[in-house]
Amino acid sequence: MTKSYREHGQSAAALSQSRFEAPTWAVIVAVYGGWGLLTWFHAALPIWVLIPAGAMLIAWHGSLQHETIHGHPTRRRWLNTAIGWPPLGLWLPYALYRESHLLHHNNRHLTEPGADPESFYLTPEDWSRLGPARRSLCRANQTLLGRLTIGPGIVICGFLAGEARRLWGGDARHLAIWIRHGVGAAAVLLWLVVVCDLPIWLYLAGFCYPGLSLTLLRSFAEHRAAPDPSDRTAVVHSGPLFGLLFLNNNLHVAHHARPALGWYRLPAFNRQIDGDQQAARGAGLFTGYGALARLYLLRPVDDPVRQPIAGPAEATQWR
Repeated sequence: MTKSYREHGQSAAALSQSRFEAPTWAVIVAVYGGWGLLTWFHAALPIWVLIPAGAMLIAWHGSLQHETIHGHPTRRRWLNTAIGWPPLGLWLPYALYRESHLLHHNNRHLTEPGADPESFYLTPEDWSRLGPARRSLCRANQTLLGRLTIGPGIVICGFLAGEARRLWGGDARHLAIWIRHGVGAAAVLLWLVVVCDLPIWLYLAGFCYPGLSLTLLRSFAEHRAAPDPSDRTAVVHSGPLFGLLFLNNNLHVAHHARPALGWYRLPAFNRQIDGDQQAARGAGLFTGYGALARLYLLRPVDDPVRQPIAGPAEATQWR
């Protein structure tokens, strides 16, 4: 069964109670310090340096948020939340990210439409309600080029539309979260616009959007629908740059096998459980992101529509 945040945090604490998580604290300093320095000195940097650096810092911050959700770097949930909460990416409230991501860790329901909040798959009923334009977008989003270019727009617009429908329908459970998030986003914008004189359009287009593109690069082939849930998670090997940027979450079999394990321990654990073999017999083992691009830059990684098939009583299965 899926563990709650508290259980994840307790597991993480048990694993690291006797150690100071120096690698994660170094990432915290690098992410927030790098973001502050980059925005402060933006005018002195050429655009070809500013935008890649900004995008990487936003993606790295997302990786750090993911780490705090799983109970790092401390045993105190409030402190981990405080570390991950600042909305540098502006669009996603931390509390809602935490809520949906922990639902994603129900391994029995990975890739299942309606059950896995991080899945791009659609049910046949959902597909039948889409018009030609939206179907074309969904198909394009199954290619790596589409995921990197239109994928961020699909993710952000879909998320915000869902939250708007929730509020319009009278469900105000997330309202307090959005108010707190608005205060944090306003503080980020105040720093950017008033203190640093960084144009907001440049931050949105040069930092936030490509930063989410990098995150979607990481998640592009992480999961693939299969009848057996144990076959739905992939491994993408990478060099030191992407490994650090994604905090080894590209070793996704290892992460889903032990979500509370610190990022710097995942490579050894992946070898211990032979995660490469598990991935190879299921969702895929890839030698790097260049290999992904060669395979799926213009070719769909999978059909966006998933058909249900008979499965055990406790879990729906999908083709």
